[in-house]
Amino acid sequence: MGDGRKNGTIIVRGIVQGVGFRPFVYAKAQELGISGTVKNLGSEVAIHASGERFGEFVAALRQGPPLARIDSIAVQDLEEPVGSGFTILRSTEGALSGMIPPDVAICDACIADIFRVGGRYEKYWATSCTNCGPRYSIIESLPYDRERTSMSAFPMCPACAAEYTDPGCRRHHAQTIACTSCGPQLRLYDQEGRIVDCCDIIDEAASLLDTGRILAIRGLGGFHIGCIERSAGELKRRLGRIEQPFAVMVRPDAIDRIALVSDDERRALLSPVHPIVVLEKRDPSAHTGISSLHTLGCMFPYTGLHHLLFSRLKNPLLIMTSANMPGYPMITDIDVAMAKLSGSVDFFLTHDRTIVNRCDDSVIRDGYIIRLSRGIAPKRVAVDLGNRTILGVGPELNANATLYRDGFAVTSPHVGNVRNPSTLEYLKETVARLHWLLGAKVEVVAHDLHPQFLSTRFAQELSEDRSIERVPVQHHRAHIAATTTEPCIGIAIDGVGYGDDGSVWGGEVFCGQIPDLKRVAHLELVDMPGGDLATRFPERMLYGILPEEEILALLSSRGWSGIELGILKKQVATGFNVAKTSSTGRVLDAASALLNICRERTYDGEPAMKLESAAAAGKPELWDLVTKTDGGVEVLSSRALMEAALARLRDARPGSRRAVSDIAASFQYNLARGIARLAINAAQKHGIRTVALSGGVAYNHSIRETIRAEVAAASLDCILNREYPLGDGCVSFGQCVWAGALLRRRD
Repeated sequence: MGDGRKNGTIIVRGIVQGVGFRPFVYAKAQELGISGTVKNLGSEVAIHASGERFGEFVAALRQGPPLARIDSIAVQDLEEPVGSGFTILRSTEGALSGMIPPDVAICDACIADIFRVGGRYEKYWATSCTNCGPRYSIIESLPYDRERTSMSAFPMCPACAAEYTDPGCRRHHAQTIACTSCGPQLRLYDQEGRIVDCCDIIDEAASLLDTGRILAIRGLGGFHIGCIERSAGELKRRLGRIEQPFAVMVRPDAIDRIALVSDDERRALLSPVHPIVVLEKRDPSAHTGISSLHTLGCMFPYTGLHHLLFSRLKNPLLIMTSANMPGYPMITDIDVAMAKLSGSVDFFLTHDRTIVNRCDDSVIRDGYIIRLSRGIAPKRVAVDLGNRTILGVGPELNANATLYRDGFAVTSPHVGNVRNPSTLEYLKETVARLHWLLGAKVEVVAHDLHPQFLSTRFAQELSEDRSIERVPVQHHRAHIAATTTEPCIGIAIDGVGYGDDGSVWGGEVFCGQIPDLKRVAHLELVDMPGGDLATRFPERMLYGILPEEEILALLSSRGWSGIELGILKKQVATGFNVAKTSSTGRVLDAASALLNICRERTYDGEPAMKLESAAAAGKPELWDLVTKTDGGVEVLSSRALMEAALARLRDARPGSRRAVSDIAASFQYNLARGIARLAINAAQKHGIRTVALSGGVAYNHSIRETIRAEVAAASLDCILNREYPLGDGCVSFGQCVWAGALLRRRD
């Protein structure tokens, strides 16, 4: 500060709860000879301070501790003098303008503590400090103090209390401080719910895992199911997820033996987030029991419990998959786990700390977020969407919620697929939690354009119950709004989304600036026989794109009965129960079916993901692209691409894996070239230099990088969202951004 001020009241706003901010302030005050006090006020911190080095003190506060995010620092005159020394005062309620930070991985210092022989935290699974451990998963209300978290059930022992009040200790005012004497404890139960009597629970659990047993393991934000690699097949059989890949937790010194890891990927694995990182296998044919793809989702141990387990395990990796069914909420309570998992697991390793807010593992690939959750969310970004408080309730699949207020948007962790009542209830619970933590009163609710989505119905209920405005936002425009608010050519490539015309969109090119994005190009509209049934059985999609006798003969050779083929043929001919779609995902599904890579989808994205894995071993060739103009809108023919693939399959040697891989690689490459060409033509026609790319298909490395390369070769800028998922996890944020722009223009 350059005004020579020696004292003042400093108000710090931002993420300053649960990050060790008050101990940080105290330490800086001691270092700089500052007298005064610091107190939590809701989501801000008030500091009354005086001293010769006051300016240096304020400058230091602008940096904050590692987990803090400082929005603003305001300095006001002191109303009354401060006494000598510096004191941390008891918190009081105040403004709720900030947000609690996400849970983060155990830090290196705490890992060292649990392995220090004779130390206070030796072998204690829940060791943490001000720099690490649970935050969001345990918070009940703000200000963030122990009595407002699930740690309130564990009064501190004298030794923990001494460290908690010691300004020189790393655990000074660490709300999660606990030890074997006073903290949460582990329990091990068998399949019948009986406590397993053993001397060392972690030793016993590790031994059970090493012998092939399957355990439900309660973590920070919910239950995982864990087992060693040779038990993968049995776990898949028990869960009924025969084809679905599992994520694995890997000892850091073993990661390079199973996967190819770039420097950026290693940094992500070791970051405080400790996400699941989707890596290429070192040997694509290895670990097929875990994943039949060429990739493997890997994470490092991120809690004290994980580190202790791996210190006893003989195996270098554990399958660690979410205990809930895909798309459903995380299981957090032991009673629910026992009720739902008794036939799937052999033992339950749990603890007695309540999980207030469930939170799944975050997932990233190539630096792009796939699932926004533990370590990243709640995610808070500065964005000016006007003066109204806006809630975005998200889409149907891979949903979350976003709440905008006073220049900041806060997005919740991943919720799931809001097409079932339990996940809808979780969405409502998540929205209520955001309201509570932010002290917000919603004035506008934004939602998907699809009238039948449960999230849309939830928005309607909110609108009617609270008399608030409702703003429908088309799915793919929300994708682009989440990526940029500047003029752009927007490419949205994903599975499905309700279009303006009532058809199923998913391969769209827009032009303009929100809230005015005009659809200027798209993939060809093709038949989707049976609607959602074509999503489950992609051979239906194949015939919808190529309704030819040759395809019927192919399906017949694969076991389709004459009756089934007759119904399919008549369905397409009459248009009965046939949706029209421009979906990129459905085109990839059909290609996967054509090449006999995947004939039935058993998990989200399976046909396209298996197509990508097959293509990874192939060499693409250049195919002709066919486009047409329909009412001033350019359309890329997906039929022409499918015909090219069929012609090459017809000429290939039966059973040739090389031919299949080459055709798969060529199909992806030319589809991406075609989509890029639509965008480039639009950019040149409208004089726009920026192309924004979003949608779940953009996770496909080959498709994404081909589009980027084609756009760059045309001397255009290609931007993608690194702050939010490319898939539907960005939609609730995009809904808020769109609604804000629409309201600003209207008002």
